[in-house]
This record gives sequence, C-alpha cells and structure tokens, in this order.
Amino acid sequence: MTASKTQRGMFRIGEVAERVGVTARTIRYYEELGLLGTMEPREKGTHRLYAEADIARLEELIRLRNLLGLTLEEIVAVVEAEEARAALRNQWAESASDAERARIVEAAIPLVERQLELVQVRQATLSEFADELSEKLRSLKKRRSELASDATAR
Repeated sequence: MTASKTQRGMFRIGEVAERVGVTARTIRYYEELGLLGTMEPREKGTHRLYAEADIARLEELIRLRNLLGLTLEEIVAVVEAEEARAALRNQWAESASDAERARIVEAAIPLVERQLELVQVRQATLSEFADELSEKLRSLKKRRSELASDATAR
C-alpha cells in the first residue's frame, strides 16, 4: 500500500483532483450539490476518501460539463433523471406483470425526454455558433480574395 492511499483502493481528494484535472474545491462543490459521493458524516480532521466508482462518476460529470457545456443545474437534472431511470430498471427486473412494466415505461419516457431536450438545446446552440463561424470564415475569405485582386490590379 502506498503512503497516499489510506485504505486499499481509496484515494484522497487531492489525488482525485489531480487525476481528473479539477480542483479539490470543485470536488467539494459537486458533493455539496449532491452530484458526487455520499454525504455521510466523517470525523472531524479525517480525509475525504474516494473509490474508483466515485472517480468514474466525477469523470462523467466533468465530461457532461465540458462536452455538452451543461450548467451545474442541468447536470443535477441529468443525474437525477439517470438515478430515477436506474430505479425504474431495477423495478423492471423485479416486475413480472405487463401492467407494471407499462407503468415503468410511462415513467421512463419523460425522464429520457428531459435528457434529450438538454442535449438538443446544446446541439442547437453549437449549430448556431458553427453557422456564425462559417459565415465569418466566408466573409474573411471573400475579403482576402478581394484584397488579392486589388493587389494584382495595381
């Protein structure tokens, strides 16, 4: 066991922050929002410890933030929807009746719709930005061409 690991397979907040590429404060804030870790009380002066599953979850949250540009409020909504869908999947596995499974499907649809809506809003925003950049690029290339024509005409 290395000195940095206090328990087998457990990591301190600084190690996690370095590994994932965020600050310890970011990790603490994600915990405060309920996005990461259990909010189990710990003894005063003890270190926060994280397992590989916590690190994987943090990496997923960072991916959502960076890739989709989601706000923390939107990330909370996505995480809550994922947790609700996981609970529904468990109910599905335990259910034997078609009526119960139909209820589960009905409950899952708005959860996925909300997640899809968040992604589609981000896609639209990115598409608008790409269109603006494409127009700027066309304008710059046209100006370059005009300037080149003026220079050869002289």
